[in-house]
Amino acid sequence: MQQKIIILDFGSQTTQLIGRRVRELDTFCEILPYNKFPKDDEGVIGVILSGSPYSVHDKEAFKVDLNQFIGKYPVLGICYGAQFISYAQGGKVEQTGTREYGRANLETIDTETAIFKGFEKGSQVWMSHGDTITAIPEGYRVTASTNDVKYAAYANEDKRVWCVQFHPEVFHSTQGTQLLKNFVVDVCGSRQEWSAASFVETTVQQLKEQVGNDRVILGLSGGVDSSVCATLLNKAIGKNLTCIFVDHGMLRKDEFKKVMEAYNGLGLNVIGVDASEKFFKDLEGVTDPEQKRKIIGRDFVEVFNAEAKKITDAKWLAQGTIYPDRIESLSITGMVIKSHHNVGGLPKEMHLQLCEPLKWLFKDEVRRVGYELGMPERLIKRHPFPGPGLAVRILGDVTREKVRILQDADDIYIENMHNYTMPDGTSLYDHIWQAGTVLLSTIRSVGVMGDERTYEHPVALRAVTSTDAMTADWAHLPYDFMAKVSNEIINKVKGVNRVCYDISSKPPSTIEWE
Repeated sequence: MQQKIIILDFGSQTTQLIGRRVRELDTFCEILPYNKFPKDDEGVIGVILSGSPYSVHDKEAFKVDLNQFIGKYPVLGICYGAQFISYAQGGKVEQTGTREYGRANLETIDTETAIFKGFEKGSQVWMSHGDTITAIPEGYRVTASTNDVKYAAYANEDKRVWCVQFHPEVFHSTQGTQLLKNFVVDVCGSRQEWSAASFVETTVQQLKEQVGNDRVILGLSGGVDSSVCATLLNKAIGKNLTCIFVDHGMLRKDEFKKVMEAYNGLGLNVIGVDASEKFFKDLEGVTDPEQKRKIIGRDFVEVFNAEAKKITDAKWLAQGTIYPDRIESLSITGMVIKSHHNVGGLPKEMHLQLCEPLKWLFKDEVRRVGYELGMPERLIKRHPFPGPGLAVRILGDVTREKVRILQDADDIYIENMHNYTMPDGTSLYDHIWQAGTVLLSTIRSVGVMGDERTYEHPVALRAVTSTDAMTADWAHLPYDFMAKVSNEIINKVKGVNRVCYDISSKPPSTIEWE
């Protein structure tokens, strides 16, 4: 039986980071809404309560019956989770009027308590809360304090409950990973069996049981997610998999041809469909980013439906949906960050069941699975590319001419990135999580070429470093590289006379502009 940690999400921006850190401990975890604790899951070995944008005193604050798990499993409360446990069990949480945000140091630490094993006095942590715990429930004791926060951490070892008002999951908590390891491995008893090899073995067997001898259709995009998904399915069901690659006209330059060639050595049965006319027609005049995504998602399904009818015995549609896709598509607060065209189910008229073998994986885990499957490195190392393609990298409406401009500029950017050698001998491309070019087609700027005035569009270059796309920092690209790329784009791409570089991180900005 697979062990798992349940992370109850109370709406924090960093809930996914908790999950990511637990996975780094080779332990499977599942992020669930705060009110969806599984009652009969025998694999649960521990529970983590996340932070929240709310105060425990807010009328709309998320609240849960702690009796579902306290006394039954080890529990770790983080920030709001710690405050809610105190509040619900007779302690006191007060609105002090002073928001505690940023770095702090644990000046007193009880290293005898399980989660602080190996901690050093003065260990740096990250605070982010408006309320503070001013009294803890009966039977609990303080286990760590800062100069300003008496109850930075408290615990009741008899009930197996540990609480911290700081965020161990973030980078700025320097021993945060140690705290989570102490909880997940030492307290909860994780066998640390979650790995790429175990995932492949388990998932191949599950796919065989799930689809049997049925025929499965998979939408290929050329990206690592769908490629790994296809290879995994091929390993499980072989010839019963049919892959369809839809060209919506907004792929990278020459992408359709390159992708079809890339799959030749994988033994996949791939059908290529050029549906660009339909997509461009339906996107005509549309400027709203969310509407673009919905139109492309709808058209993708319609094209797929038409192809599916030709494969009369198909019963399943497989998709390379990964965990961050599902997390970003709908939070528990009801706020959609951005919709993903392969998230949210299928229209009834497709008459196909949905198969998503990668739905629990973060992006770096997908890549590790790809290596485990023996896939070509050129496919595994490809940067993420949005399902709607360049449509969400063009501000404003989408036309063939704008796509042509962006394809040419982006091709120069990415090829130069491949060709730029870093001090360690690898390419700059391999140091970047994701890079792409954005066409600011709603803006024109004045320029001069030769003796002539120009009035054309700027493009923005984007490059970020990350491990899972839940957070990302802008990449510090070499100046000589940026100078070469800028000069080449302006000289070679008709319609562009200015190149900018995006230096915003996620959060607050998303990786894509739309």
